[in-house]
Amino acid sequence: MIERVRIASADGHRTVDVAYDEGVFTSITPASGEAQLLMLPGFIDIHTHGADRIDVNHITGWDDVDRLSRFYASHGVTSVLLSVMTDTEGKMAQLMTTLDKALSTPVGGADVMGIHLEGPFLCQEYKGAMPPELIRKPDWPFLEKLVALSGGRVKYITLAPEVEGMMDLIDRIRSHTGIVVSMGHSAADYDTAIEAIEHGVTSATHLFNAMKLFHMHRPAISGASLERDEVYCEMISDGFHLHPATVRLILKTKGWDKVVCISDSIMATGLPAGTYKLGVNDVIVGDDGDAKLPDGVRAGSTLTLDKAYRNLKAFTGADDWHLQRILATNQARLLGLADRGAIEEGLRADFCLVDGNGRVVRTVVGGRTVWHR
Repeated sequence: MIERVRIASADGHRTVDVAYDEGVFTSITPASGEAQLLMLPGFIDIHTHGADRIDVNHITGWDDVDRLSRFYASHGVTSVLLSVMTDTEGKMAQLMTTLDKALSTPVGGADVMGIHLEGPFLCQEYKGAMPPELIRKPDWPFLEKLVALSGGRVKYITLAPEVEGMMDLIDRIRSHTGIVVSMGHSAADYDTAIEAIEHGVTSATHLFNAMKLFHMHRPAISGASLERDEVYCEMISDGFHLHPATVRLILKTKGWDKVVCISDSIMATGLPAGTYKLGVNDVIVGDDGDAKLPDGVRAGSTLTLDKAYRNLKAFTGADDWHLQRILATNQARLLGLADRGAIEEGLRADFCLVDGNGRVVRTVVGGRTVWHR
């Protein structure tokens, strides 16, 4: 298959013929004339709790996962981790078994790569939408059980490093699994955050949200995450979680190679205002799409990554060469996925085609069209 498209480069867009065969990009050659559609590497969402009336914590089987994967694909996403939030011990164990079985059968949309555990090893002070009574102290046997029940599909975990015993848990995770460790929902001070990074934490979950904030005398977890080059920073670009000026500041501080755009979407994504579920919580979504608990605490988002792409263009004025890095390339690097995240010969043919308004026209996963407008 050959597509004549525009692709982003360091010196602007260029028209090329992109060939792919057996699910892999085989050649990218200069072409004459103009192409209407822009090819971007398929977006990679490593932090989402659901969409289209499906809440990840309430998934019952393959049908739910397939429906989610097709929804994500309709918004340019080609790879995704499903985020399981803090729940009862029994529910989390059941979910691991359910997801392991469901992910054993291919889905029709975005590649569901595995599981992100957002908890249960978090802190009470910055619990956000996590149920406080279900937050747990570090518990390696329980985590080991979850990983085993998932069939090894847990790829990413968020934890609070300041909780007693958490450094030992980080060490065990790093020594015995391939799970990438992120810090979030955390009251960690600067020194503790730096210690966690030294122990192998490589990401900060939704930077500035559900964590101790930066103070000129107490830089805290946010300051440590921005300072240390090896740390990736998740960012929710919906206009609610972060002011556009904060988005610009994060990018100016971290650079374009260490920021990871996420949706943190919930089951209400793609649906009208109303009351929905996020794990055990009721969540109220207003007409503006902002999602909150009944007490006013923000609870996930209704963002999609194609909307994040358009928002980021408006917030930053950045070109597509930069934007594709924070929507795809950096996610692949954070998770150690050497086969995707860019439009390059030899990589998986995962891409989306967008029109001049930044709207997704077609999504292709492994060389196969999974969604077309």
